[in-house]
Amino acid sequence: MSVLFVNGVIYASWGTHVPTIKDKFDLSDARLSLSMLAVALGGILIMAWAGRYIARVGSASASVKSAVLMSAAAFGILLVPQYALLLFWLALYGSMSAVNDVAANSQGAVIEAAFKRPVIGSLHGSFSLGGMCGALVSSGWQAMAWPNEWHLAVVCACCAALVLSTSRWLLPEASAHAHPDEAPASGHVLPPSLKRKLVVLGCLAFLALIVEGAMYDWTAVYMREVALASGGFVSAGYAAFSVGMAAGRFSGDPVRAHFSEGALVLASCALCIAGLGLALLLPGVWTALAGFLLCGLGTANIIPVMFSSAGRMALASGGSASTGLAVTTRLAYMGLLIGPVIVGFIAQRFDLRIALALSLLGVVAIAASSRKVFNFHHQATH
Repeated sequence: MSVLFVNGVIYASWGTHVPTIKDKFDLSDARLSLSMLAVALGGILIMAWAGRYIARVGSASASVKSAVLMSAAAFGILLVPQYALLLFWLALYGSMSAVNDVAANSQGAVIEAAFKRPVIGSLHGSFSLGGMCGALVSSGWQAMAWPNEWHLAVVCACCAALVLSTSRWLLPEASAHAHPDEAPASGHVLPPSLKRKLVVLGCLAFLALIVEGAMYDWTAVYMREVALASGGFVSAGYAAFSVGMAAGRFSGDPVRAHFSEGALVLASCALCIAGLGLALLLPGVWTALAGFLLCGLGTANIIPVMFSSAGRMALASGGSASTGLAVTTRLAYMGLLIGPVIVGFIAQRFDLRIALALSLLGVVAIAASSRKVFNFHHQATH
């Protein structure tokens, strides 16, 4: 859990310095958006290589190394003197964060296979918890008017130390197999039929992350311009969604232990549609907050189930979890990149409520295809 917790802490910590970066380089909104795009592109471009690298060195080793490199990259963001170098550095941070994410999810698949119980939802919950902690520490640091560079230095050093101190509890890939000689080889090639299934999972995860990305980027705008919130209630929509996400992910593993993954995905889609539908149909402050909270609860477990399925299928084929996850996550994270842009384009042409409503079509597609993609028969072991 410490690996994804650290990822969340660093993600939130550097994200709170976006205004600092804008002021430092006197960036327009368009050039600032290009900076955000650099982070996402760095992650997407390295995803294919990440799977092969993690399969070669193991998810445990890759989790630790990528976390340390991610900490170093985040520390350097506020130190670069030129905008062009900033874009390169942000892409470097994005790539290390992506490798760390794939490695941590691969480790989650290994742990699930070794202990025969679901854990990946809690791992994703630890990312959400890390994001909350990172945001709180950053708010306190800025309130004290301490130097921004020291903030990232202290946070990144603590994060690297936390990962290094807990690395002994990570499991080798051989732990996921009944016998050591069944451990996957780094050169394993996924069968075409399995790769097609992983691509389908990636496409469905892409649709889910469109909604998640839209919630991250557009809830504050919705609260201010549609729900007509003021003061602290403007940011309360994002907080409500984040609380729902964290609660849903930490409670998702016990649910998976008693019900099938297909049933969990179907119920999650229903909650997501009901929650966002409530916020859109009754756009008052309190109904919007309740809707975003329900949407967070519904969205929370869709991605963990998909990533767990991808890692488990790759392990079952004799390969490494990272090989399967690289295929699925590369498609999935494009949803986080493209989703907010699509919502913004539709909102500019029509209306924000229409744009967010159209994003739910992806969730409807996930629900409609869940019986073909996910297992609806509960199994005691995974």
